[in-house]
Amino acid sequence: MNEAKESLRNIEQKYKLFQQQQFTFITALEHCRENAHDKIRPIASIGQVQSYTEHYCNNATDRRVLRLFLDICAELSRLCQHFEALHSGSPATSNLLEKCKSLVSQSNDLSSLRAKYPHDVVNHLSCDEARNHYGGVVSLIPIVLDLMKEWIAHSEKLPRKALQHVSEPQAHQEATGAATRPAWTTGTQPRLRKHKRSRLTKDSPKPRGNDTGCLKPPWRPPGGKL
Repeated sequence: MNEAKESLRNIEQKYKLFQQQQFTFITALEHCRENAHDKIRPIASIGQVQSYTEHYCNNATDRRVLRLFLDICAELSRLCQHFEALHSGSPATSNLLEKCKSLVSQSNDLSSLRAKYPHDVVNHLSCDEARNHYGGVVSLIPIVLDLMKEWIAHSEKLPRKALQHVSEPQAHQEATGAATRPAWTTGTQPRLRKHKRSRLTKDSPKPRGNDTGCLKPPWRPPGGKL
């Protein structure tokens, strides 16, 4: 879990850098839309940004900021896979993770996505037209980051037995315990029983002479002779 939290913090730091370049990002998308003669439809998916970067981006500044956006999205997708491998989850964590995976999908429609308070990325767009065209793409990363923070908060409240890295070794130990357990714990205990038997013999009344192998003097009548 600590590794996942560290990865999320690193992505947040990269996103802060991207936030400072939001105007440059929007300008780069404008240039690509002009080059692609695609000024009508809004930016609707990560795949669309990827296509613009590969085919319609003509200067280094635009390419750099577009790749920064794509890199953050790719890291968010990898973090979803990391989250999924950490534990089987609860209904709450599973729902949050499915939302994250859907949002960072290459083909997911972002056009109606809008980040709300306390995020102000949409408000920083210049006009209604810009908000309609770019409101979804600038809202994607902050919304996914919030969902991932919520996922971690829910996961930390789960009992330890729900975590895979705890439950799997325990199940393995239970499955192999019979094979590794000493033989005397699974069967009879001959040595212990022999010890108990010898102790009981020692405490019992002494055996007769014939049993011990010693000769007993012949019986003599009182005052009589043989």
